[in-house]
Amino acid sequence: MSEAAETATSSFIAACVEIVGAQHVLTEAHDTAPYLTDWRRRYTGAACAVLTPANAEEVAALVRTAVEHRVALVPQGGNTGLAGGATPDASGTQAVLSVKRLNRIRDVDPHNNTITVEAGVVLAEIQARAREAGRLFPLSLAAEGSCTIGGNLATNAGGTGVLRYGNTRELCLGLEVVTPQGEIWSGLRGLRKDNTGYDLRDVFIGAEGTLGIITAAVMKLHPLPAARVTALAALASPHAALHFLALAQRFAGPLLTGFELMSDFCLQLVNRHFPPMRYPFESRHAQVVLLELSDSESEEHARGLFERLMETALQDGLVEDAVVAESLAQSQAFWNLREHIPLAQAEEGLNIKHDIAVPISRIGTFIEETDAAIAGAAPGARMVTFGHLGDGNLHYNVQAPEGVDAKAFLAQYQSPINRLVYDSVHRHHGSISAEHGLGQLKVDDAAHYKSEVEVRLMRALKHALDPLNLMNPGKVVRFNP
Repeated sequence: MSEAAETATSSFIAACVEIVGAQHVLTEAHDTAPYLTDWRRRYTGAACAVLTPANAEEVAALVRTAVEHRVALVPQGGNTGLAGGATPDASGTQAVLSVKRLNRIRDVDPHNNTITVEAGVVLAEIQARAREAGRLFPLSLAAEGSCTIGGNLATNAGGTGVLRYGNTRELCLGLEVVTPQGEIWSGLRGLRKDNTGYDLRDVFIGAEGTLGIITAAVMKLHPLPAARVTALAALASPHAALHFLALAQRFAGPLLTGFELMSDFCLQLVNRHFPPMRYPFESRHAQVVLLELSDSESEEHARGLFERLMETALQDGLVEDAVVAESLAQSQAFWNLREHIPLAQAEEGLNIKHDIAVPISRIGTFIEETDAAIAGAAPGARMVTFGHLGDGNLHYNVQAPEGVDAKAFLAQYQSPINRLVYDSVHRHHGSISAEHGLGQLKVDDAAHYKSEVEVRLMRALKHALDPLNLMNPGKVVRFNP
């Protein structure tokens, strides 16, 4: 960094200290390190400072200061993202703006079925506060103990309840946002109907902080279900799982809140690395579905519905075996199998991950065709396929062959396998990022598969809102001011 640049950076840091106090402007390496590496440890950047404001007004003041000094800001929540969207670049000229101190729950309104929260509130805390009010906040994902609602909104996170409740976007009624000019837009209205112009809320959800910084949100709540009943069903193929999904939706309708697909190899990995989590059936099956009903009437009603569903599925030959959880502990054990798949993958070694979506009707064909193509390109590769079948989202991951060095496998095959998978997703009219966002990981791949018109519209939006390109540059869409 030149002497002039160092002077400018020092001036910026001094101005930030005036706004939030010296203890909330981190510059020492041991203080900034936790903010500079992404959760998967794929990216490590550098930053001139880590800023931790306490409210929207301080965020706005920091943004105005960044504009004055031409310093790019990288918003960050719980730093649990999987696409490098909250990691600064390596230049050391960007500043990380952490929302962890924006952690107040401002209001819970049971009659309006809403909760108003600041961006730094951890997801699990929102779930707990909703339960205290006799309500359900249905967003649920593996990182809920550390991810923040601001990050969930910035990436439009999905999770296990999308089938019934939708992505984070569908759970949000209003936002408070600091614009790239340092102004505060307060859209915390909590309305289900508001046709007074452009839907600004949706502009910022899923934008990963590239168009402004979300500082608070009004989120929807739902009635607490009277009962939740969970089951595992064994099937012969993804095609059978699709037919079973249709049957379950016919029987249960909106009561069906979870429908998770797990291949046999996924559960083998879990059992290998977490032996207490045993395979749930006496014999092995190609696919296992975890499904859950949330019933507003009673557990007896839900269990009776489940039994009729399973009886029909077994008679029709869709399901080879099934087990219904008999207790809360057994239900949690079923979910633990699903949630430990990523952990088991990590224990097994490095792998090539894909968070993709295709139309639900095409999932079986997509898996068959893409599995075959990968087997031809990388003989012996092991497929770790699992995900939210009910909304078409698959975590379609590729593990190195047994006994093969994982680093060497990735070095040789990651790029060609990514292209093979993304080409297949594109042919099936899908998306290369379903719930993890683009970040810096997929920004160029997204531009490759989107039409020129779509990319041009995205760049026009970026230019209109952030003409100086100071909001999380290099993420979501490439843009030169």
